[in-house]
Amino acid sequence: MATRKTILISTGVVAFGLLWYLFRPDALVISKTVNEPFPAAEEDAGSMNHGSSTRDPQMNDSKMGGSMMHESEMQRPAMARTSEMAHSSMGGSPASAAEPVEIAAGSFHSNAHETKGRATIYRLDDGRRVLRLTQFRTSNGPDVRVYLVAAADVQKEDAAKKAGIVDLGALKGNVGDQNYDIPAGLDLSKYRAVSIWCRRFTVNFGAAPLADAGM
Repeated sequence: MATRKTILISTGVVAFGLLWYLFRPDALVISKTVNEPFPAAEEDAGSMNHGSSTRDPQMNDSKMGGSMMHESEMQRPAMARTSEMAHSSMGGSPASAAEPVEIAAGSFHSNAHETKGRATIYRLDDGRRVLRLTQFRTSNGPDVRVYLVAAADVQKEDAAKKAGIVDLGALKGNVGDQNYDIPAGLDLSKYRAVSIWCRRFTVNFGAAPLADAGM
């Protein structure tokens, strides 16, 4: 009798642990807030070494191609030379970084859970494309992912799966601003919606249809 009771208790504990793992009720009430800054373009390794060179002491002015400062240049006021250098470093040179370009954007609407915020795709100066969620808020849950969907919008789960999805990774936080890299070469004219998707239960928490910038 005691053995049977022990087996029943053990089975109940295992079943409870399995249900807890699958449904994660704690994830529905515990929020995770993130606050990522705007993504920066990766610096060109070559630009970091710009200006550092090794000079052969035996090279004369003619071999240096006139790059050495002449005596008349040395006699110019130091403040004037400093002003020109500052102008070059603050954007006067062609190497200055370009501003990120907004490609597409849209606002979230709720589906299975209340979801709010803005989804914007940017192209950075280095060519990378990034999805940025701002003023974002949704419910927490188990195995929540950020998907790009090859459809104009996402209302039902089956339609999204049939249209085609690209997984950008696990949701970093159910509250706050956050960034997700977009695979190089992905055709964004095809993937027109962002979905916050619970992969474990195939549930679309909310979605943002994307419109081209300027529309």
